[in-house]
Amino acid sequence: MATESRTAHWHDQLTSGLQQMGLQLDAVQQRSLLDYLLLLSKWNNAFNLTAVRDPSEMVSRQLLDSLSILPLLSGSTLLDVGTGAGLPGVPLAIARPDISFTLLDSNGKKCRFVEQAKIELCLENVRVERCRIEQFLPAERFEMVVSRAFAALPEMLDLCSHLISKKGCLLAMKGALHSEEIKAIAGRCAELKVHRLNVAACAAQRHAVVCLFSD
Repeated sequence: MATESRTAHWHDQLTSGLQQMGLQLDAVQQRSLLDYLLLLSKWNNAFNLTAVRDPSEMVSRQLLDSLSILPLLSGSTLLDVGTGAGLPGVPLAIARPDISFTLLDSNGKKCRFVEQAKIELCLENVRVERCRIEQFLPAERFEMVVSRAFAALPEMLDLCSHLISKKGCLLAMKGALHSEEIKAIAGRCAELKVHRLNVAACAAQRHAVVCLFSD
């Protein structure tokens, strides 16, 4: 599929998907999302950045899936743990320029891609950090820590607890949920909420598990 034809198809998928999900992004933001997808597709031809390589699935599984947690975002500083190729951090940063995003990953080539995306898309609210999560010691903790298919919930809490500010929260994007995993973390946070995510053109189950912390 030629680039212009593919971009037009992506545009239709994105516009329809955002409408179905009740999300409002302006034309400039939508253009930036498509530019990001084009860049990701180009880099995927040379590097193995993501498992999703079928152009017909990229809007739903990469853009819309990332944007599905927009209504759940809180605070002014957000850390995307294990961001990989910038998911969900880059789409969220495009949609929420008022939030400061730090995108963390230990993979060098993926961090280089995200740096390039930051430059080409002029994302002034994004910072990229190449580091293992256990070794990442920021000057200030984050009001929200987000992850997408990063680790089991108990392990996530173990790895991320030193990065979450007082009264902050951890948001884990998951597929199908297992009751044992939820029970394992129920007593480790002040409040636990599970949200069913609506992702257009996605038949699989998608959830967000939000762990709220107190003083």
